Amino acid sequence: MASRRFSHAIAEGDGISVVAAVEEPDAARAAEAQRAEALVVNGDPAGLREATGLPILWRADVAVDRAAEIADAVTLRLPDEDDDQDPAQSRHEAVLAVGLDCAVEVSSEEELERALELLDPEIFLLVPPQSDEQERLEAVLELLAAVPAGKLAIADLAVTTEDEVYELERAGVDAVIVHAADVSPLVGEAPPEV
Repeated sequence: MASRRFSHAIAEGDGISVVAAVEEPDAARAAEAQRAEALVVNGDPAGLREATGLPILWRADVAVDRAAEIADAVTLRLPDEDDDQDPAQSRHEAVLAVGLDCAVEVSSEEELERALELLDPEIFLLVPPQSDEQERLEAVLELLAAVPAGKLAIADLAVTTEDEVYELERAGVDAVIVHAADVSPLVGEAPPEV
């Protein structure tokens, strides 16, 4: 079972947390050195576990027992509204039962409302529809307005600037996924050395 809590990492401290998108150990070590609070991985994170102590969000549809061995959280995407919802509910329950966090991906207010009704998740991954970057930021902010108080919200924008991070932070987003090799400009000032 995972000893690091992804939800705690993104909820702790002041301001917005940076979740670095990485796929290999050197990038994971670099993100940790640059003070990212967590990692998100699309591929198998087995090689990253040895390289970092940061919590890992595994963004793939993987077996829950395998995820529990090497990740700290997984993502879940709801099936289309017309499809059977039971597998999503069962997976959500299984993920939580093994001690993992579960971030439910939503791209619209309708998906968000359905996720609340079916799962009542603690973590939302706000993934705006593909469009130009300004529209994507606005879409995330609109989704955020529908996230109930007390829930965690992670923004996933393809490109993230310092201004966008500041705007997301002011709006109340808990974390942002950063798809860049250098996350240090987005994590704020380094703490003073003692």
